[in-house]
Amino acid sequence: MMSSSSKLVLYSYWQSSCAWRVRFALNIKGLAYEYRSVHLRKGEQFSPEFKKLNPLCFVPVLVDGDIVVSDSFAILLYLNEKYPQIALLPSDPQLRALNLQVSNIVSSSMQPLIMQSILKYIEEKFGPAERQLWVQHNIERGFQALEKLLKDFASTYATGEEVYMADVFLAPQISVAEMRFNIDMSKFPTLNRIYKSCKDLPEFQASVPERQPDAEL
Repeated sequence: MMSSSSKLVLYSYWQSSCAWRVRFALNIKGLAYEYRSVHLRKGEQFSPEFKKLNPLCFVPVLVDGDIVVSDSFAILLYLNEKYPQIALLPSDPQLRALNLQVSNIVSSSMQPLIMQSILKYIEEKFGPAERQLWVQHNIERGFQALEKLLKDFASTYATGEEVYMADVFLAPQISVAEMRFNIDMSKFPTLNRIYKSCKDLPEFQASVPERQPDAEL
């Protein structure tokens, strides 16, 4: 059941994995929001109006009344504090730190290295084969670390039986790796199990790119 927090506005793009995390989190928390598309391939993120919201010209951006928050990591922390129902972080200090660590690996050590602008530059300079090698190296290096980090903690989800921030960051990243870059997830059984659990959630299913209002199928 969605809450009546209709003041929430999410600036998103259907194919952005960063925006996907926020859509997933909002759904988990049951927070209603207005979806505003920013077409990245058309360069709408560079418009003067959007630059006022985020000078870096990235999605997602969340507007909550007079408050504007950009960057998915910051947005999820904000949502967890402002709307404490259905917490995105566990109360246990060790598990809380682990969720933050996993989220940070995805957002800082993996996703920025496979952004479309980066991949386009590599392909133009070195060719498509080098582009794929770059993608595979950086995704698999991150997944190897995450697999080791979570194998002794994961159950149905990344850190137990509840969905937390680690899952919110992992599931979209795994989906992108598998569907867009053909990464073999059988190499990472713990991560693959977590992803399959998330895929069964209605909140995740509603957040997938092809179900967004700006999807181009």
